[in-house]
Amino acid sequence: MKQYIFSLHSWPRAILHVDGDAFFTSCEEAIHPEFKGKPLITGGERGIVACANYVAKGIGIKRGVPLHEARTICPDLIVLPSDYETYSLFSRRMFSVIRRFTPQVEEYSIDEAFADITGMRRVLHSSYENIALAVKKNVEKEVGIGVTVGLSITKVLAKIASKYKKPDGFTVIDGRSIPSYLADLPVEAVWGIGHATSNYLWKLGVRSALDFARFPERTALRRFVKPVREIWQELRGNSVYPVITDEKSRYASISKTKTFAPSTTNRDYLFAQLTRNLESACIKARRHSLAAQKIAVFLKKNNFYCTGSEVSLNRPSALPLEFSSLLRKVFEAIYEAGTQYRATGVILLELIPDVGTQYCLFDDPLHLEKVERLYVAADSLAKKYGKHTIHLGGSHLVDRLGTGKRGESTVRHRTRFPGETERKHLGFPILHNSK
Repeated sequence: MKQYIFSLHSWPRAILHVDGDAFFTSCEEAIHPEFKGKPLITGGERGIVACANYVAKGIGIKRGVPLHEARTICPDLIVLPSDYETYSLFSRRMFSVIRRFTPQVEEYSIDEAFADITGMRRVLHSSYENIALAVKKNVEKEVGIGVTVGLSITKVLAKIASKYKKPDGFTVIDGRSIPSYLADLPVEAVWGIGHATSNYLWKLGVRSALDFARFPERTALRRFVKPVREIWQELRGNSVYPVITDEKSRYASISKTKTFAPSTTNRDYLFAQLTRNLESACIKARRHSLAAQKIAVFLKKNNFYCTGSEVSLNRPSALPLEFSSLLRKVFEAIYEAGTQYRATGVILLELIPDVGTQYCLFDDPLHLEKVERLYVAADSLAKKYGKHTIHLGGSHLVDRLGTGKRGESTVRHRTRFPGETERKHLGFPILHNSK
């Protein structure tokens, strides 16, 4: 068989992908050592499996399975509510450990990071393979969670490497080893290749990632759009995607949803939840200096069917007070009296840089300026006292009635230390000692 050499150099770049193993349950096992080796899931507050540890996965319990099905499979299953506040603390600690080895770290998700260690061999007096192993061992020792690490010369190949052996895996794909790892990898399993693209590639006779990477440049330029060509380049060992160290600030949309239990027909409560969704989405938009030109609103029924509507705004904005009345009109149009709903959601669409009152062609500039100043003050207070310290009256019912629960709330949620408020907690988890 003819060998295809995509890179003449073993390490033109060195990119790590660090991936948490069953991250949520791994965090729970770190603070509950007595749970290790037992089937464990999180998601008790939602009624479905949010994350299953590898013991639970081994007996057939998967993410998204309803709790009653999971308990049928395993009557002794340990079910915990998802403690996202604590998981984010573990995540920050994991990223800080990785940054000791290189400043170029991209926080890709709560449990994933890319790190560029190119040029660090001389600084750290070690090979790239040993640096990657040191990252893995230090995260596991200091954070107390399991991770899988992939090392390669591009981000796409590093992602492939980390998926090669899970959990607790370590895989190295240097430039000369690319073909052997791509030969048996289905093209649809490549990071960034979606359903439509994989169908198109199948029609071209492409079955494996290696088939895709072997396309001649002229053919790739003619047949593929830019995003697909970039993945093709990365698979061939040509680094296209940089490791982005800045916090993500570009968004095509921002969505906020809330699932509550039990489901409800309460019109006022549903509108309060939608208003809170809107406020949360706008907080994120203002943090990144973005404004929405459209919003989409939806209600999810007990059978998971959604009803919703999308509307354009009079002017781009990220200030809930400006279009709360529009939210009410949309809600009244999609709400069905007597129907049980289990979730609400708001999506901000067509985001552009927020330039404030520049767009107020038909509105009172003085009024809009006052609203903007109001939200500057609200955001400042939120930093000190917690998110939604100041909120629209329409969302107050959420604070009074809560979001319900299936089972107990998290220990962190039930515990308040001196100086903490309901909305503002100190940045550390509660650890548990097994007796």
